[in-house]
Amino acid sequence: MAGTSPKPFTPTQERIGKVVVRAMSAANTWLYRLSGGHIGGTFLGGAPVMLLTSTGRKSGQPRTAPLLYLRDGENVVIVASMGGMSKHPVWYRNIEANPDVEVQIGSEKTKLRARRASDEEKAALWPRLVAMYADYDQYQARTERNIPVVILSPR
Repeated sequence: MAGTSPKPFTPTQERIGKVVVRAMSAANTWLYRLSGGHIGGTFLGGAPVMLLTSTGRKSGQPRTAPLLYLRDGENVVIVASMGGMSKHPVWYRNIEANPDVEVQIGSEKTKLRARRASDEEKAALWPRLVAMYADYDQYQARTERNIPVVILSPR
C-alpha cells in the first residue's frame, strides 16, 4: 500500500535473511575477486560494489564483505544497513573494534581507516546515498536503529 512504512522484520525473517545474505555475499566476493570486479561490481540499478576486508573482532582473521559504496573526494562512504535488520552487520562491529581496513574497488586495493559519520555528516551524505540506491530510505524506515554511515579515509 502506498504511503505506509515497511514493517520491521520478524525474528524468523531475520534468521533466514542472514543465511541468504551470507551465501550471496560469499558468492559475490568470490566472483568479484576472480574477475577483478567485472562480475559483481555493480548491484541493482547500477550501484557500485566494492569489497571491504576488516579484521574479525573475535577471530582476528580477515573478513570480507561486498558493499555498495559512494565516493566522496578521497573518501569512500558505506552504509551499515543490513537491509534494515534490527542489528548492525558483523563487518560494522569488526570495524568498531579495529578501524583499519582494506578496500578493493575493481582490481585496485587500498588501505583505509573507518569511522562512523556524525549525525550532521550522515544528513549531508544521505541524499546522495539514496540517489545511488533508493532502498536505503526503506531500510531506515524498517528499523528503529540509526543505520550507521561509515566514512573510509586514507591512512
